[in-house]
Amino acid sequence: MTNDNSRLRPLAVSRRDLLRFAVAGATAAVTTPRTVSAASAGAVKIEEPFDGAIVHHRHGKLSANGLTITVSGTAPKSEMVTVNGQLARREGDTFIGEVVLRQQVTEIVAALRGDSLRGEDRVQVVWDRHSRPRYHFAVDDNSFFLRDIARQKYTSLFDCFYLKTFRDLHRKYRTRFSLNVYYAADDGFTLTQFPDRYKSEWKDNADWLKLAFHAYADAPARPYQEAPAEKLIGDYDLVAEQIHRFAGAETFAPPTNLHWSMATPEGLKALRQRGVRVLSGYFAKIQGRWDINYNFDARRSEYVSKHDLWMDFQSGIIFIRDAIVCNSTPVDQVAQTLDPLAREPDRRETVNLLTHEQYFWPFYRAYVPDHVQRCEAAIRWATDHGYQPVFFHEHFLGGPE
Repeated sequence: MTNDNSRLRPLAVSRRDLLRFAVAGATAAVTTPRTVSAASAGAVKIEEPFDGAIVHHRHGKLSANGLTITVSGTAPKSEMVTVNGQLARREGDTFIGEVVLRQQVTEIVAALRGDSLRGEDRVQVVWDRHSRPRYHFAVDDNSFFLRDIARQKYTSLFDCFYLKTFRDLHRKYRTRFSLNVYYAADDGFTLTQFPDRYKSEWKDNADWLKLAFHAYADAPARPYQEAPAEKLIGDYDLVAEQIHRFAGAETFAPPTNLHWSMATPEGLKALRQRGVRVLSGYFAKIQGRWDINYNFDARRSEYVSKHDLWMDFQSGIIFIRDAIVCNSTPVDQVAQTLDPLAREPDRRETVNLLTHEQYFWPFYRAYVPDHVQRCEAAIRWATDHGYQPVFFHEHFLGGPE
């Protein structure tokens, strides 16, 4: 990308190619621009932590006073630098200091000091005070199962093999599932045709099974990449209204992923006003450009690709990298795809598992016969490594605030 601030144009890449890129681990980064005073641009720069970094006990020293983290960056070696008012240690062009985090959000200021303030750099970091290993399981592109239930008129929701599959996995592993749904299917079925006769059953299972907005329909691709916020929110409200009608408020959840994971800054702000707190994406570098990354620039996309979590203060939304796409990952490759997460402090605590509905259905052209086994392998890995199932939209990434 020649200009980090330019919006990505659609790449000529198929969905299957994108899934393959995601499985290969290609991903990217997200954050709001750093604040640097005009007088000192380039003179002092905080390198770590990144603006919008989400940190936890593995990133510093935890005590009764808070979490102490290291702050480092660059400045002319002849200059004195303070970090939040405390003199930083100098090692050539590098400065190193410490800050104690006591609140959920802390501003860090690195300043050049002489006879007067001569320049500064500022970043904000988020302390995940109650962080613990947890995972979220999202299923995108849902419409087939709703059409099936509506047309077959089952006695129970779980007479549909698709929902029974998730109930079986929930009973075995306590996994919670967010099903991101379309308003319309390609054959004319819409959510308005789904009956409300199952409403009590939806409510009875709402502690582990949620329905959320994904898009108006599967086509066109990248529906919200350049769409005005009004289009995005209009589609969101259509889906939300119908889920409330036939499944109840208890079952509705804010989405954790948009179709193709692309939106405008205005669209993201509008989603936050609707209660969206977390969005996932591939954050992948594809054909030399960052993509499936909510239109963020290369610097921020690369950060998310390496650290998995980032707070965009401009929209107020947390962005997370998808750890795996189950429908594209053979069973014997699931563990090797996820194993690096357990070894890296930045990625150890929060894992987003993702798959897509259509690959469960034998009539689909790209049906994956062992799709259930792939999903279970990912869930089993998370369980065996001590991760607890959560909904990321609840509280702070599924944990207390």
